[in-house]
Order: sequence, then C-alpha cells, then structure tokens
Amino acid sequence: MPCPICEKPTEQSFRPFCSKRCADVDLGRWFSGSYAIPSEDPDDHEALEKELRQAPDEKPH
Repeated sequence: MPCPICEKPTEQSFRPFCSKRCADVDLGRWFSGSYAIPSEDPDDHEALEKELRQAPDEKPH
C-alpha cells in the first residue's frame, strides 16, 4: 500500500505513511480542517432545536 500523501512505499514504523514528514502533513490536514465533511445542518440553531423537539420520540430496539 503506498503512502497516501506522496505515493512512496510505506515504512513499517510510520504506517500507513512513508515517513514522519508525511505523517505530520496528514496530521496538519486534520488540524486545519482539510478533511472536514461539510454539514447539511441548518445554520439557524433555533430552527433545528424546534425541529428536533417536534420529531416523534424514537426508542432503540
């Protein structure tokens, strides 16, 4: 499996990366929000709270 950052062969001590540098690049992407998934939640928190309060109660089986 190649390094997900630079595509070089992985190094056992840094798996799944090839080096500490690539591991740090990946960590930096997490910290900066580059891997964030955009939310589809409404921006209006009050409307969301109202919608949740109106939803029927669901209990796990």
